[in-house]
Amino acid sequence: MRLSLSTSSLVAALAASGGFWLTTPVAAQALDAAGFKQIETAVDALAPKMVAWRRDIHEHPELSGQEVRTAKLVAEHLRKLGMEVQTGVGGTGVVGTLRGGLPGKVVALRADMDALPVEEKTGLAFASKQKATYLGKEVSVMHACGHDAHVAMLMGAAEALAGLRAQLPGSVKFIFQPAEEGAPVVADASGKVPSFGAKAMIEAGALKDVQAIYGLHITSNLPSGVVGYRSGPLMAGSDALTIHVDGRGGHGSSPWAAVDPVVASSQVVLGLQTIVSRQLNISKEPAVITIGSIQGGTRYNIIPDSVEMMGTLRTFDEEMREDAKKRIVATAESIAASSGAKARVSFGPVAYPVTTNPAKLTEASLPALREALGGKVMLIPKVSGSEDFSEFQKVVPGFFYFLGAPQKGQDFAKAPSNHSPLFDLDEAQLPVGARSLAALAVDFLKRP
Repeated sequence: MRLSLSTSSLVAALAASGGFWLTTPVAAQALDAAGFKQIETAVDALAPKMVAWRRDIHEHPELSGQEVRTAKLVAEHLRKLGMEVQTGVGGTGVVGTLRGGLPGKVVALRADMDALPVEEKTGLAFASKQKATYLGKEVSVMHACGHDAHVAMLMGAAEALAGLRAQLPGSVKFIFQPAEEGAPVVADASGKVPSFGAKAMIEAGALKDVQAIYGLHITSNLPSGVVGYRSGPLMAGSDALTIHVDGRGGHGSSPWAAVDPVVASSQVVLGLQTIVSRQLNISKEPAVITIGSIQGGTRYNIIPDSVEMMGTLRTFDEEMREDAKKRIVATAESIAASSGAKARVSFGPVAYPVTTNPAKLTEASLPALREALGGKVMLIPKVSGSEDFSEFQKVVPGFFYFLGAPQKGQDFAKAPSNHSPLFDLDEAQLPVGARSLAALAVDFLKRP
């Protein structure tokens, strides 16, 4: 998410929209009861293992692109299960292939492995004390977004399905992805930014022969054990943006002898807000433009030469996304020019497409998902966080969903959200997540 999965906004959206339980049957072939029971029994037996894996990974988090220890743990586990294992895929990525005993299709399941530059404040016995280098500085590292749970759940699903290998009509690929949060990337000599995360794994062939892919994200902002989903746009596309405003420095006592980029930048920030409120058709899809950083100047009475601003654009429609980017450039340049300054706008290097669940795959997947969750499936509003699972969806049909897992005893509406230094989760939901992934994979392979 980069999910940055910001799901704190999900609480307000749920309250406003009154999310509802899916109670009507969907016209699709559900996973047969006997097959599902085998998955449930196998996964439940693995619950202690999943808790141990999750705690080990949580205690030893690794930043985006640095997931060496986690990748080794995953690869060793998959090899013990007798799978074909590829390492170093798109960086530190791992792909395990389970070939079923019967011919059939190929489906993929994905988990992300990276942690965040956050200092943990949970007080857990297995809390992270790890340090790493991020953007040239030493930082604390924490699994503040639940990726430790994602890895543990997919390792559990892999072991459960390996036990059913002889009955599988096709193959399952287990994709353990690095750098979902967006590794620090720098352009090469030619000005090109190297690929990372899902995009790098795709370029390395991770989706070869795959016909569909499934993924989930754990969240503290849904009730425990409840899956949140929607068809169509689920999570926003994300574009990082940087605006340089160049003026002419001078003495603060004589602003008429300078061109003040601080004042121009302030006007640009306000002007950008009119793009969403007055220029984009938000009756079609919502959008967000936020400036999160503004830097300029060194002293109270000196007008600086330039100011740098950084922010994010979030959209749910690709045409609206491109339109908004053009309007950001025009607004910044024209406002700066009106005061004699110049604005230079750039986008990236982090840019994620909209995470969109295809209607047909969503509809076909819901029966198995309801079976795995005992019917606890909830239609939710759009989420303005972003996810590079969307890169996989550009290549093959992909279905992405949320699993509620607030810490036991906490109200999901008040629980610390993903990316918080206080973020924790209910480990009792690890088997639930693994069961849902395994059920979706088998159901897809069994469908005509």
